[in-house]
Amino acid sequence: MKNLSIKFKSYVAAGIFVVIGVLLDQWTKSLAVAGLKGQKPIILIDKVFQLCYLENRGAAFGIFQNRITFFLISTPIILIIMIWLYGRFPEGKRYLPLRICSAAICAGAIGNMIDRVRLGYVIDFFYFNLIDFPIFNVADIYVTVSTFALLFLVFFYYREEDLEQIFKRRK
Repeated sequence: MKNLSIKFKSYVAAGIFVVIGVLLDQWTKSLAVAGLKGQKPIILIDKVFQLCYLENRGAAFGIFQNRITFFLISTPIILIIMIWLYGRFPEGKRYLPLRICSAAICAGAIGNMIDRVRLGYVIDFFYFNLIDFPIFNVADIYVTVSTFALLFLVFFYYREEDLEQIFKRRK
């Protein structure tokens, strides 16, 4: 019973983390609409970084343009996988980074999904023009940073025995 209580508290904490992440993402997008839509970009660091409004009808790097059905199908699948993985992570501080990454990926996926369902596109507004990096948003940061962190953790931090704890067959 104690393990169930710990697991429940873990899911509640993750849920709160996801809700706060989604709210932050949506708030920043509303600020972008109010302050950037129809306006010239706001240059924060000349020739390096600026804020500019973009209605992105695809994914990162301009792929899957106007493929909203793809996103409406793939996002729930990603969410289900992340929630399933979250449930597999053993409790304890050692696996906390994996739980945080999973929750952040969910927050980013939900944040962009809300835009796609509500608007038909995703609002992007951060632009590193120094390297001509694609314009992105807070949800993209959650997904990208967390995915790279997750991969780094799996390949370089956790040992094989740690990963076996996640994927071992449970009775």
